Amino acid sequence: MQLSPLDSVHRELEAKMVPFGGWDMPLSYPSGTLEEHRLCRTDAVAFDVSHLGTVRVQGADAFESLQRAFTNDLSKIESGRAQYTHLLDPETASVVDDIIVWWVAPQVFDVMPNASNTEGVRAALATAATGADLSITETTSLRAVIAIQGPKARQKLATVLPEAASVGRFRVQAFTFEGQDCVVAGTGYTGEDGLECAVPIGVAPSFWNLVMSAGVSPAGLGARDTLRLEAGLPLHGHELGHGITTLNARLGWVVSWEKGDFLGREALERQQLTGVTPLMYGLKTQGRRPPRSEQSVMRDGIVIGELSSGNFSPTLGYGIALAFLDPSVQIGDLVMIDSRGSQVSAEVVKLPFLSKN
Repeated sequence: MQLSPLDSVHRELEAKMVPFGGWDMPLSYPSGTLEEHRLCRTDAVAFDVSHLGTVRVQGADAFESLQRAFTNDLSKIESGRAQYTHLLDPETASVVDDIIVWWVAPQVFDVMPNASNTEGVRAALATAATGADLSITETTSLRAVIAIQGPKARQKLATVLPEAASVGRFRVQAFTFEGQDCVVAGTGYTGEDGLECAVPIGVAPSFWNLVMSAGVSPAGLGARDTLRLEAGLPLHGHELGHGITTLNARLGWVVSWEKGDFLGREALERQQLTGVTPLMYGLKTQGRRPPRSEQSVMRDGIVIGELSSGNFSPTLGYGIALAFLDPSVQIGDLVMIDSRGSQVSAEVVKLPFLSKN
């Protein structure tokens, strides 16, 4: 079990620690998941997301190698920006991982995989870069990543770190903290505005404490999950993964068909031609009883799919779920969820469940 550079800080704050992706990470603090969720929607919180991987790709051929590896088109952005993209299995087009790329400098990219996928992503990048002029180095162990999220995140961070707080949405810039080189991106996973800061491990505790001193509250992975679910954001291993392609998850906008070849392109094209099934939908229930992943979804007594994620929505006050269903399903349809042998009525709704735009 790997430990975050902030592990001792979390324990001093009496966080409830749980294993996640091979890491021991805070699920919640004494305030509780519901309060941490509320504060992210109304104020500002900080998450330790150091369990995310970082693979630094740099060199003259870094751009072209990433273009060959991932679905999205880096030529749509430029140095100083971030992009969401997918890495596909070459044979099945299943999403091996969904990734944020931070374009740090003209020939320097930080590729940010999910916790347990870092080695697989690094290996795929090495395959795509065969014979290229570049270096691929995992730097996960050298830094902590702290996500400051919420409608007051920038305002509060600006009181202590104005340089970091000024970065625009999906932009990337360097800054210094206690003489150390850091990187900040205007990215997040909550549906709120916010920032993610990569800081060297030696200054990570003091960085975290400075953020706390600005009136930002700590929040754990429990709140991060309910926040991303309300925002309709996919979680690898649930809405993305083995047997699930970018098209199944309705994320076709991260595929650039115009840029040329990429890993899994041929398999994804086959799926597009033969028909995409199942498709991801949003469901809402009545009452506070939370739907859960792997529960079956039925229409007219026939199973048409199953839930991939589900929980009680603290903001909306009822149960919400993501599900992969038969593509004949329409927004507004009523379906039944098999919840431990009892039937729970649900309505098919447009995603996201909660929009802040």
